[in-house]
Amino acid sequence: MQRVHFTPRNNWQSRCEEVGFTFHSIDGRYWDESVAYQFSLEQIETLEAATEDLHQRYLETVDWVIRGGHFEPFALPSQAIELIRDSWQRREPCLYGRFDFSWNGQGQPKLLEYNADTPTGLLEASVVQWHWLNDQRPEADQFNALHEKLIARWRQIGQGTVHFAAIDGHEEDTGNALYMLDVANQAGLDVRYLPIESIGHDPFSGRFVDLDDQPIRHCFKLYPWEWLFQDEFGQHIASSGVRFQEPAWKLLMASKAMLPLLWQRYPDHPNLLPASFKDDLPGAYVRKPLYSREGENILIVDGDRRLESPGPSQGPFIYQGFAPLAEVDGNHAVLGSWVIGDQAAGLGIREDASPITRDSSRFVPHYFID
Repeated sequence: MQRVHFTPRNNWQSRCEEVGFTFHSIDGRYWDESVAYQFSLEQIETLEAATEDLHQRYLETVDWVIRGGHFEPFALPSQAIELIRDSWQRREPCLYGRFDFSWNGQGQPKLLEYNADTPTGLLEASVVQWHWLNDQRPEADQFNALHEKLIARWRQIGQGTVHFAAIDGHEEDTGNALYMLDVANQAGLDVRYLPIESIGHDPFSGRFVDLDDQPIRHCFKLYPWEWLFQDEFGQHIASSGVRFQEPAWKLLMASKAMLPLLWQRYPDHPNLLPASFKDDLPGAYVRKPLYSREGENILIVDGDRRLESPGPSQGPFIYQGFAPLAEVDGNHAVLGSWVIGDQAAGLGIREDASPITRDSSRFVPHYFID
């Protein structure tokens, strides 16, 4: 795994915008093609195997939690628990997720967390960096079957009209939702975009409706489940008949409460870090809220060093062994390995000057050589 310098394409902005990637320069520099990471085929196969193995471990642990009623660590309201049980028993299908790994290409990747409900960075990881590869390193390859696998997955799980909802005015979320709408459309589905603030509720039918008062039956939402349960209309979810993507049971996977449970069930797994619900880990550790995003409220304790990120997220917390990110010239890289359905499907890399990856961290492309 090498960090290689490149000369950015003269037309890189227009190349990005051609595929709907309009937010390439958020915070000054988000998409960064002045560097890229080079892997070997063996390294990509190692990452792919770890991704699919951990996804299965997560599924097994979700089943154990639901069958045994082990919901206490997740600090969820009863309404959420019932929805999770129902969606799991109905075998509502999942669509996608992203594992975040710490890895420098040697030994085994170490899991930091699983973004299983509302992962972003999808457009960049799929078509944007694929175009970069074809322009800059056409003789190389890339761990990237995201576009094709998303189309195939939507053909498997899509039903009728699918609404795609994201927060109005949030360019990154809207861009990710519209890309997902596009691949569903390519899969042959009837698709409609709807700002999540524009979703209405019909008290007579009990249905959620769009701006044309048409009932919403299948909805892709780029909006976390734990936020839905806090919203005023959250009380109507169970009776609305909407099939959400992702399903409610993915909230368990998205919670960092899964990390100590996985460590309890699979101790010494090569891709897992020690994790606990108590501050009792030896050595350096990271404290994380059960529910947080974009590196919010993370605390790293490494000897005398304490590094903390701000944010609105509160406890309860979990504690996880500290696995430093790969670092080159002061740039810390986290590897985001994507899952479509149950299959590993691609890689996206974020870089930051800080060991804590945030929403302002840069996205950089990758390639591999056989």
